[in-house]
Amino acid sequence: MLPTVARVLDLEVMRRGLPQVVAGAAHLERPVRWVHVSELPDVAGMLQGGELVLTTGIALPEDRDGLARYVRELDEVGVAGLVIEFGRRYFDTLPRALVHAAEQRGLPLIALRRELRFVAVTEAVHALVVNAQLEQLRTSEAVHQVFNELAVEGAEPGEVVRQVARMAGAPVVLENLAHQVLAHDTAGRPETELLEGWERRSRGVRPPGRTGHDPRSGWLVTAVGARGQDWGRLILVDDPGPLPDGTAHPHAMLLERGAATLALNRLVLRDRESLERQTHRTLLSGILTHALTVSEVALRAQALGVPLEGRRLVGVVLRQRRGPSPAALEAQARLRDFTELAATAVRTCRLPALVGALDDEGVGVLIALGSQQDEHAALDAFAAALRKLAADSGREAGGGEGRQAAQAIQPVVAVGSSVGSVRDARRTLLEATQVADAALHDAPGGRAAAYYRLPDVRLRGLLHLLRDDARLQTYVERELGPLLAHDAEHGGQLVQMLRIYLEQGRNKSAAADAAHLSRPSFYDRLHKVERILAVDLDQVESCLSLHVALLALDAVRR
Repeated sequence: MLPTVARVLDLEVMRRGLPQVVAGAAHLERPVRWVHVSELPDVAGMLQGGELVLTTGIALPEDRDGLARYVRELDEVGVAGLVIEFGRRYFDTLPRALVHAAEQRGLPLIALRRELRFVAVTEAVHALVVNAQLEQLRTSEAVHQVFNELAVEGAEPGEVVRQVARMAGAPVVLENLAHQVLAHDTAGRPETELLEGWERRSRGVRPPGRTGHDPRSGWLVTAVGARGQDWGRLILVDDPGPLPDGTAHPHAMLLERGAATLALNRLVLRDRESLERQTHRTLLSGILTHALTVSEVALRAQALGVPLEGRRLVGVVLRQRRGPSPAALEAQARLRDFTELAATAVRTCRLPALVGALDDEGVGVLIALGSQQDEHAALDAFAAALRKLAADSGREAGGGEGRQAAQAIQPVVAVGSSVGSVRDARRTLLEATQVADAALHDAPGGRAAAYYRLPDVRLRGLLHLLRDDARLQTYVERELGPLLAHDAEHGGQLVQMLRIYLEQGRNKSAAADAAHLSRPSFYDRLHKVERILAVDLDQVESCLSLHVALLALDAVRR
């Protein structure tokens, strides 16, 4: 970091001049970018900010207003401090008007009681400045090299976060837009100290700009995202104390580099699948995103041995119902294996189909049925074959605990409505995707049916499907953010009161009973909700919007 005014005053060459701080003593931590020697009363027009001005004062104005104007112009341009040497113009004291103006502006004003060679001062200070700039370049180069390697290697978020924490020597947290922790490193500190009440604490930190330091908490925060779409925040949980005016946080560049690596790695395709699966996935993606025309999809599928023209097409989406989420690398391998499992089930049932990963968690299947094939029989056979293969795979992986391993792998099979043309293939795949997430989220594990269809989907399932979408998280924050922040700051339960009121069908009496409060107390809480959110709870549309936001909040928090 650049030397401060205090550091300059501590130099041997400056101590020879017997420096005395006569004003602005509380601002000696201002960084010194350069030293400028001048006797001009209008020197401010030649400065850029951060300079330590040295002068004998020989040409300074004599009147009070002139001295005040001189100090004001220096302060407005952002100088680090003003040093005046006794012996030419002033001998024992500086003018009161000058001292008063500097104190009012918070501008460090230093008197040198013994004559100095100004050139010696400039040489000493500029050596410190150049050394600081060289050190900053070395640090920047080291950070650049480390994170370039992490980007090339496709490092997981946890590894990137660990590297930022190691280089900063402080805890680092990666969170999503709902203030949920995705990855963290405690830097050797207690984990409970870092994560306890994280959402409440994080909501109160709103630094200015894309990267900013929050002076209240001491946290340094930067947005994480790419292509104009942010999906999280990277936070350095450390308090360096008050930063000098105009000084950037010492770890701002490090944090931004870590965030850029996280964003880049998220864009990189990291699964290693077979060429056949890649081709199938490309076709499925082309259908879903309209990247390919209908004729292109039909032609390429035909070339793959999957005729789509003149067939009934059924979209199927597969998910795995498991326990705790695996590490990222394990998740990629599991998805790859699950995709191959689905392809094997399709071949076992002799069903022409496109099979490929749709996202980080699901597998898509577009089955092409002939005119004589029974749809329900084909789907039953496919689901049975998939479950048998999954069970066999679980037993092989589980060894002596094969039964438990088999139970851990429970494929969720979701099916869209069949369509009669390639043009409508997207609709059946999207419908199956919605059904899959709804079934995975809310459906009981002991359901007898071999697969799920549209009647199983409700609003909660739809919101669960969208839970990782930044737009849904933004919607929740827009609708409920002020109320969540109020509860977090005051330890209240206004969100819960609103939830009870809406769940009771906007019946205030019933809601008061459900909340175990007297009616006046409950009504008072509802009025607070209205004031904080600036809504009218008597309006049906407002209540509907808030109810959807509460359900979305549940989905996001899960």
